[in-house]
Amino acid sequence: MTDQIEDLHFETRELSLPSGKRDPERVPRLSRTAIVLLLCIPLGLALALAAMYFTGALGGRLIVDPGAIVTNGLPITTALFDGSAAVAIGLLVISAVALPGQKTDPKSASFSQWYASRWATWAVLVWLVSAVANLMFRAANVLGVPFTSPTFRSQFFFFAFQLELGQTWVVTISCILAALVILLSTKNVSWLAAAMGFALFALLPLSLSGHSAGSNEHVNAVNSLAMHLVGVTVWMGGLIAVILLRGKVGTNLATVVSRYSALAIWAFAFVAFSGVINASLRLTGPADLVTTTYGMLILAKSIILIGLGVAGYLHRRRVIPRLVREPGRTRSFVRLAVGEVVFMVVAMGLSVALSQSAPPVPQTNGGDTRDGLIGFPYPAPITIPRFLLGFHPDYFFIAVALIMAGLYIAAVMRLRRRGDTWSWGRTVPWLFGCLGLFFATSGGPSVYGAVNFSTHMIQHMVLMMYVPPLLVLGAPILLALRTLPKRRDNSRGPREWIMIVIHSRYGQVVTNPVVAAIIFAGSLIAFYYTGWFQASLQTHPGHFLMEVHFLLSGYLFFFVLIGVDPGPKRPPFPMRIILLLATLAFHAFFGLAIMSQTTILAADWWHALGKTNYQDLLSDQHTGGAIAWGAGEFPTVLVALMVMRQWIRSDERVAKRYDRRAEVDGDAELRAYNEQLAVMAGKPAAARTEASTPGAESDSSAAAGDAPDRRSDAQ
Repeated sequence: MTDQIEDLHFETRELSLPSGKRDPERVPRLSRTAIVLLLCIPLGLALALAAMYFTGALGGRLIVDPGAIVTNGLPITTALFDGSAAVAIGLLVISAVALPGQKTDPKSASFSQWYASRWATWAVLVWLVSAVANLMFRAANVLGVPFTSPTFRSQFFFFAFQLELGQTWVVTISCILAALVILLSTKNVSWLAAAMGFALFALLPLSLSGHSAGSNEHVNAVNSLAMHLVGVTVWMGGLIAVILLRGKVGTNLATVVSRYSALAIWAFAFVAFSGVINASLRLTGPADLVTTTYGMLILAKSIILIGLGVAGYLHRRRVIPRLVREPGRTRSFVRLAVGEVVFMVVAMGLSVALSQSAPPVPQTNGGDTRDGLIGFPYPAPITIPRFLLGFHPDYFFIAVALIMAGLYIAAVMRLRRRGDTWSWGRTVPWLFGCLGLFFATSGGPSVYGAVNFSTHMIQHMVLMMYVPPLLVLGAPILLALRTLPKRRDNSRGPREWIMIVIHSRYGQVVTNPVVAAIIFAGSLIAFYYTGWFQASLQTHPGHFLMEVHFLLSGYLFFFVLIGVDPGPKRPPFPMRIILLLATLAFHAFFGLAIMSQTTILAADWWHALGKTNYQDLLSDQHTGGAIAWGAGEFPTVLVALMVMRQWIRSDERVAKRYDRRAEVDGDAELRAYNEQLAVMAGKPAAARTEASTPGAESDSSAAAGDAPDRRSDAQ
């Protein structure tokens, strides 16, 4: 509530000037800022069109001409789509992780968060309209007919729901619509974060369109483009959001800018890393940067990126400290930030032109058709040395593994610098887990995973049975909670979001032992006995979803069994042993089912690779079943031993706590237990009192020992 009062007071101070007078420090500057930001829209559109005409993407002679409206309208709607996406995502990201929260009810949006969500709603609405328009323009462009043609009306739905390009846009539109519905329905901070998640996910299908999906090395091309899109939108949109919201956060502007700056560093790294990968896949060499128009566009974007990096450095070294010292003087920040936005818009216009231009490297697969199917040169026949030493980089998972290892080591070093300790028994398994992830996604299992069923099963087992328990033993959540700072303004940073997720209803559901076991074991049936397995071999989304699902489902299952991280209450140790044995039995049953099966799974894929010998395919499939059966036993035994070890240590801790409590209260629990036994034996109150007094245990025992004799005498 205090934040809201401060914000409202800040606004009142701006608006309560005497009649006929204007604040010379604020009103003109706000007007100029708004004008410059609005002019960025036509600037981006003009640059996109000019660059496309310059590269020949527009104005060329087409075999089938869809008309001037479609030809010129497509880049316009694309630029509008990109700009509105950046603004919407930036507002949602800043609202979720940077703006101060409400003190009286942290679950509800504060005034600044509510204001950001209101503008985000309008931006998402524009984004949705431009996405629908973009789908229509792309359909007309692919069909080669204008909107007025009967062919367009009859073939539009076929394009949208049957062709992969149209399907990607339908998924994007669905995610944008989901974000819009959430924003219109609630202003709960957690739901605003959910809208942010849908908005970010809406960008990912777009990486499947254009040059990336159809090129050789399409895995790295698609992944790097997805990283590029996320990095650019968070970076540019976040900066626009901070500029628009600077008058709504009061004296917290320096804090908000500092938090955005941390996000911008990661976004800059994502953009630079993915840009280098994309350029290496589409250029034959450095000479293309100055000898081809496509290379010149990349060179111009690179220069802008370097300049923006310098501007970010100035923000952290000069602007943010100045805002801390003088919260009311924002002119230097606004000037530098608006200048950055202008250059970002220029880079975005160049990106639109790049997406519509032909790169120097042909994006069609030549030579062996199998190269185009798997996305890289078809490997030589498998041998043990080739499998162990084989390497084809998947830059996305390489980056993930390096980031996981680097952040973990940095957190451990931070703990030690402040005098705390962290066990090597947690650090070493985590690092080996990162190494296993690297091997499974870029080593031999990845190289041969789409070539043989047996090697695919090895990749499956490594991702699901070997990497997850190592990562779980690393206790990353506990380490993060011990090192991440706690925020004091009711906003939600990484630490707060971790706590919310692990204690949420969703976290309680997925960590339920039965649910975790069903996800872990049931996904085997869902994957191999549906079209998902063949889709994982034929399409990049199916393959990526397979890798992520196996990794997360394995982590979730072993988190329930042997995890030491804080979270929902775990089942008792006997239940964990039963759950592990039942899952192992199901896993063995699955392996036996594969070994005894007589039909070939994903037969069309193997035939497309030129493997048509039924007996060889069946033999390799049986080998894969044996791998599934045998490879799961070793980690299961280790996990069972780990559960037993944790069980023993838990009992020891309980016994020590009991002994310490008995020393303090004179073993009150034992006396109460003896008194209860006396009541059950029907003794009088005096005897019970005597038996419960300290030092009377021997007398009570003797009396209890004499009871059978008295009963026998009575008989």
